[in-house]
Amino acid sequence: MKILITPRSFASTSDKPMKMLTEKGYEIQLNDIGRPYKKEEMLNLVSDIDGIIIGIDELSAEIIEEANALKVISKYGIGLDNIDINMATNKKIIVTSTPTANLDAVADLAFGLILSLARRIPEADKKTKSGAWGKIIGKSVWEKTIGIIGLGNIGKQVVKRAKGFEMNILVFDIVEDKKFAQKFGIKYVNLEELLRKSDYITIHIPLNDATRNMISYEEFEKMKKDAFLINTSRGGIVNEEALYNALRNNKLRGAALDVYNNEPPRESTLKELDNVIMTPHIGAYTEEAIENMSIQAAQNLIDVLEGREPQNRVN
Repeated sequence: MKILITPRSFASTSDKPMKMLTEKGYEIQLNDIGRPYKKEEMLNLVSDIDGIIIGIDELSAEIIEEANALKVISKYGIGLDNIDINMATNKKIIVTSTPTANLDAVADLAFGLILSLARRIPEADKKTKSGAWGKIIGKSVWEKTIGIIGLGNIGKQVVKRAKGFEMNILVFDIVEDKKFAQKFGIKYVNLEELLRKSDYITIHIPLNDATRNMISYEEFEKMKKDAFLINTSRGGIVNEEALYNALRNNKLRGAALDVYNNEPPRESTLKELDNVIMTPHIGAYTEEAIENMSIQAAQNLIDVLEGREPQNRVN
């Protein structure tokens, strides 16, 4: 069996996931080019592989069409927007994911960005290291209103953190978990009410045709002028041109982004702004999350290749 592993962080914090694969006698090809594969490179790689552990590299219909020996696509992470699920299903290729591996890591980062925006921590750090001194006035998080767009596994972890700050929690989701809402005292509202009332708005939904540019010019007009936006989900959900306009024209107090339309965001005008915190898509990257994702992705792949039903099948 030939296995392609594209995520460069796979098994980087533990040797257990790689041992799981090598003990099966698989022929393993690792990504050693220091970046995700481009379309042309993937087309050249997939023709005779039996399984792939995929990160954010593109697996379009055209690429999957060329993968004639492929039996399993094991996603290293949660987001599936880089994989053509329909083409994989048509070719009877099983797609899996690791939906619970990095929940705490992403939720921790989201809340860390909330605190960083509120207390202007990056600005204070930069100022102090430059030799300057002086008070920087921030904003409280305690007992403020947080709006969570998407109450999936990660959104629920954010709720638990927000409860520790006794925040008023508003949630928008097309599916309501009434039992969870009752337990944690959250309120489901429509998107307009969430945007209008929230001091901190954090996004935790997948990117698809329905959510692309979900937060754009019209939505920014509805937000409080002193509100903050946090996106650790997918870049395409937020219209970056509209976000830039809102921040430049004081329609929004600040934003923190871990994801972008183009990664890395080399040409992004958002880099010009002082009221934006930008991190390099690190939401899932803690030592614990990487080990969990690697083990789950390896196990999903092994299960399919050995004829068992994987724990986290997508299609």
